[in-house]
Amino acid sequence: MVRHIPGFNCGKFKDFKEGNMRKAAVVLGALAVLGGLVWAQDVTIMVVWSGAELEAFQKTVEAFEEKTGIDVKVESVGRDLPTVLVTRFEAGNPPDLAAMPNPGQMAEFVARGGLVPVEGFVDLSQHPKAFVDLATVGDHVYGIFISADLKSLVWYNPDALYAEGLAPADSWDELMYITEVLASRGKTPWAVGLESGAASGWPGTDWIEDIMLRTAGPELYDKWVAHEIPWTHPAVRRAFQLFGAIVKNEAYVYGGTTGALSINFGDSPAVLWDEPPGAYLHRQATFIKSFIEGAHPELDLERDVSFFVFPPIDPKWGTPLLGAGDLISAFRDTPEVEAFLQYLASAEAQAIWCGALGKLAINVNVPAEIYPDKLTADAAEILKGAEIFRFDGSDLMPAAVGSGAFWTGVLDYVSGVDLDTVLQNIEQAAQEAYGG
Repeated sequence: MVRHIPGFNCGKFKDFKEGNMRKAAVVLGALAVLGGLVWAQDVTIMVVWSGAELEAFQKTVEAFEEKTGIDVKVESVGRDLPTVLVTRFEAGNPPDLAAMPNPGQMAEFVARGGLVPVEGFVDLSQHPKAFVDLATVGDHVYGIFISADLKSLVWYNPDALYAEGLAPADSWDELMYITEVLASRGKTPWAVGLESGAASGWPGTDWIEDIMLRTAGPELYDKWVAHEIPWTHPAVRRAFQLFGAIVKNEAYVYGGTTGALSINFGDSPAVLWDEPPGAYLHRQATFIKSFIEGAHPELDLERDVSFFVFPPIDPKWGTPLLGAGDLISAFRDTPEVEAFLQYLASAEAQAIWCGALGKLAINVNVPAEIYPDKLTADAAEILKGAEIFRFDGSDLMPAAVGSGAFWTGVLDYVSGVDLDTVLQNIEQAAQEAYGG
């Protein structure tokens, strides 16, 4: 007697294509039958997550296990994942699946023949093209994104900005117009905080990365991240200069350059909701919402807090998005792995995962109701329309550059060090880190 396994049905997985539905049924039906019970192989997945993230992923996994009878073994190795994964792969003992640190490492495993193309058995039609492209190497897709974080946002206090007769900017020129108008009225346009202990400087790298995407485009951005162009390249110089046009202007930043260098990144946006406002605009990722709430618990998030997308600069490149994402790839192709990847790509799985964490789902069929507030739902809506998405560049660079010379270079530049010197210093570190 075969036990019926529910789960992969149209009612529960509405975003699966009919072909994938049939395949899922075959996958489950093909499992061996022993003693009247369905016997399923284990699936192993290596992840970086711990704490609340690991707990949320376990909940996501449990729903799959209950529906299929497939046992998923989650191995959390923390921040050692990039090293552990390579070691296991080279020893011929990789996990079935892994949460990739970034698309760059995914591509490295593809080049070594380690990963399985997924487009043949996972429905990606409900995933924005930008995320499918980001997981594509050559002619094949080698992973699925289950969530993302969005960095390309400018936060503002609607009451304060509208009281000045101003509105969110749709272009860099409009953004600079708002900046100049506020400064001309004796008001401070921007709140910027670059201080972060040993990691001071990183918020400035996000600015520069967003600007690079909008002035140089994604292909040159990728070359910059890979050090296929030098830090002294005109495109990199221009990105620093546009960043400096705001942050190095004493009249444009709360506390001037001294304030930008000394105010902690988490504390910096609070002044937007002071009375009167200490500043009007703040560029930061979705996570900053919790810092704003902590500083001003009296705020109504739906009414008092808002953001707009960091605007385009060169119309040629539109409005690319900067952030990070959770990418899953497979080292083995088994029926159980295919079923699990199909599930992780679905709206059902991502609703559990993102609903628990406030992360932004990739599957466009995940309903807005799963998010903790309208701000997060609005950010998810922005993500759904993504045409170009890139990972935080400094996170992809060797540590000596991305979390070393780049951070230091930002601080030096804002402190008044000549830009040529700053770029030459980073370039020297990059040549050593990249091996020439």
